[in-house]
Amino acid sequence: MASPSDARSDSVGLQRFGLGFGLGQSAEIRSSVRDRLLAEIDRRTPPQPSGVPFSGAAEIGAALYAFEDRERIEREARRTTESKVAAVPAASSNQMAQPKPANEPALPYKTYRDEVSARVRLALEAETGLSERLVQFWSNHFCVSATKSNMTRIMAGAYEREAIRPHVFGRFEDMLVAAESHPAMLDFLDNRLSIGPGSPVGKRRKRGLNENLAREILELHTLGVSGGYAQIDVTNLARIITGWTVVGREAVLGFPGSFAFNAGLHEPGTPPLLGKPYGQPGKEKGLAAFSDLARHPATADFIAIKLVRHFVADDPSPALVRDLSAVFRRTEGDLAAVSRALIESNAAWTAEPTKIRSPQEFLLAAFRALGRKPDFGQVIGPLNAMGQPFWQPSGPNGYPDSNDAWASPEGVKTRIDVAAGWGRQAAGSVPDPRALTEDILGPLLSPQTRAAVARADSKPQALALMLMSPEFQRR
Repeated sequence: MASPSDARSDSVGLQRFGLGFGLGQSAEIRSSVRDRLLAEIDRRTPPQPSGVPFSGAAEIGAALYAFEDRERIEREARRTTESKVAAVPAASSNQMAQPKPANEPALPYKTYRDEVSARVRLALEAETGLSERLVQFWSNHFCVSATKSNMTRIMAGAYEREAIRPHVFGRFEDMLVAAESHPAMLDFLDNRLSIGPGSPVGKRRKRGLNENLAREILELHTLGVSGGYAQIDVTNLARIITGWTVVGREAVLGFPGSFAFNAGLHEPGTPPLLGKPYGQPGKEKGLAAFSDLARHPATADFIAIKLVRHFVADDPSPALVRDLSAVFRRTEGDLAAVSRALIESNAAWTAEPTKIRSPQEFLLAAFRALGRKPDFGQVIGPLNAMGQPFWQPSGPNGYPDSNDAWASPEGVKTRIDVAAGWGRQAAGSVPDPRALTEDILGPLLSPQTRAAVARADSKPQALALMLMSPEFQRR
């Protein structure tokens, strides 16, 4: 049997690296948590969400184009009808008026809704939640925003399933290529609008580069803002990845909505990136650049800092960062090896639990603790209120990952309101909040929280106090 200190460490680990203990889980989950996390890494492939409306981006693209074409035809028909109604006397126009059908969510929003629901179900069913936490981390690192366009909204879930999830225990280079070549990313950061000035299309249309994707690849996805690149490197990387685009509705280069390399948009030449020239043909030029960026020492350092900051502390341990960076470099970006080094590090386990759960982590941990199976409205409402709906960051740098961002007075007040609502909703299904608190928090439960829950005036208040306790909020 584990000693009390070991039991506490296991409970901290379950929250720090996973999604916390869930109602109905066996107490054995709390034993040997580190071994369970390592076994999850060894399985290599996280499970995919089930019940999603489309199999992938290519199928979604065709459906989106068809939806937008129907919308355009219907708008034109409405304008024609409105013109005819305006041209006849009032009595006649009243006879022509038809009742409007009940509004239904448009296809992009319905797809987004179903993808979010599937994503949440998977997280609630996970044993420890390490894979889901890593999917969340990498999805935020290579973020897209569902608010950019119909394409990013309808593809946000597929992007995570196709570009992020399969690679969280794979090679960073593979995830980098999958993310930067996905239609959702090419649309979000406008690379489908980027045209080489010296390309056949550029010469004909007098159009030029769009540097958005290239800039964020260097600043946010690989080297980091202090990674040693200059503006000329941004411009040259933009030249290197001209032609990386999304197939249009005409399906000239492939299946509508899928990725394609369009040679007619590609800037000719041998542009240097970080002092190295790239003269490979076509798409190979971009793949070679991504391979070098993935192996760059600055990329290893940047990823290591972000991982430690996310999982352990806002002020990352320099020694732990150095260790993860060294593993990243030695294994050429094997993310399973990097994750294993994080889980095996005693420094990562013994750090005080100072990180506050992000709104998404709080919501998933709370639903697991309360045994709830929420519908989409019960997910999106609280996350909107707390400021972290799925796949909707305000910019390409993703959601913030610090206590300052989530533990502001206004943020804490909103959490209290959300927790109170969850307490009211769950009170009928929880016989004894005191027993639940003991079960969920286990060795982490402090005398102060135990007493506060016991003194609560009602079940809803007791549950809200458990959810807002320092032991539940911090990981």
